[in-house]
Amino acid sequence: MKNKISAIICAAGKGERAGFGKNKLLAPLYGAPALWHTLEKFNIDEIDEVIVTASKPDFKEIAALCKPFGYKTVVGGQTRTESVKNALKSVTGDVVLIHDGARPFVTREIILECIDSVLRFSSGVCAVKLTDTAVLAKFGEICERIDRDRAYRVQTPQGFFTEDIKRAYALAKNAVYTDDSAVYGEFVAPPRLFEGSESNVKLTFKSDYPQYMPHLTASGDIKIGFGADVHAFGEGTSVTLCGVRIPCDRGLVAHSDGDAPVHALMDGLLSAAGLKDIGHYFPVDDEAYSGVYSVEMLKKVVALLKEKGLKPRNVSITIQAEKPRLSPHIDEMCKVLAEACGTQEIAVAAGTTEELGFVGKGLGIAAYAAVTVTKE
Repeated sequence: MKNKISAIICAAGKGERAGFGKNKLLAPLYGAPALWHTLEKFNIDEIDEVIVTASKPDFKEIAALCKPFGYKTVVGGQTRTESVKNALKSVTGDVVLIHDGARPFVTREIILECIDSVLRFSSGVCAVKLTDTAVLAKFGEICERIDRDRAYRVQTPQGFFTEDIKRAYALAKNAVYTDDSAVYGEFVAPPRLFEGSESNVKLTFKSDYPQYMPHLTASGDIKIGFGADVHAFGEGTSVTLCGVRIPCDRGLVAHSDGDAPVHALMDGLLSAAGLKDIGHYFPVDDEAYSGVYSVEMLKKVVALLKEKGLKPRNVSITIQAEKPRLSPHIDEMCKVLAEACGTQEIAVAAGTTEELGFVGKGLGIAAYAAVTVTKE
């Protein structure tokens, strides 16, 4: 009889070290939320059930990302340990794989190797052998050297028979662990390692997101900025893009009105001016910005630039969307943005992704903005 395989994807963290001002897994990576890439990797025949943890503030948006895959979303806890405990309550499979949502580059081969390790050895922990010299330090001084031939960097997924890991977490009570192998190792048995991959990296900092470019200085008094944003489709009958409300059979899930191109533009302007990102100035947990018209936030960003003696000069926006049809609205979009930014040098382009990827499958809308700012 075939074992039923479940997977838990941990996405309930805040990701504060990334500095996006929101959950790093909802930040754009290659034209889609970073989490979407992780979810897609587990959409394979060998996985029978996927449960995704989400914090309360992010629950609606993460649930919208999970819905097209048929994954279940559960509320996580204050720690990763609590989140896994909550998710385990919903697991019905004989084997469960637990994976960090921030590891979107996991491969099908690694997932299958994890399953095989569990079936053969009762556990499977993805790990990479350490090649650098490893030491322990105290007060900035080396106090002990580690035998690198025995040292590994632990990754995810980590797989176990469901009953074993459930029992381990029950015995752990209120203790906090950084990964599941530590819980299993303390209360069940030494976990079994299998070979992972250097490419199975965990997104931790903003610099880990290749498409997120910091501000660049061009020449003279001109500065260049780049911004990107993405939102998933959810319930609704319209979308707001570049300040223009457009009829659509779906709405965009977001704390504000979900205006992805305006959000990208705001980040582009802020980065060009050397300021922090929009999450710093307009936190997602601030109810004052719940459902707010994003163009009003854009005007505040322009005011922040003015305080530094800067103003927008050129704005170039690209919107990727399979729906709705945007070309009839481009002129109005440019007019709204020109008024908010105080410049007539506005260009808005819209296109599809030929049914490829997150946008191409009709799951959401992505937007990119390249800007220049100059002294007033």
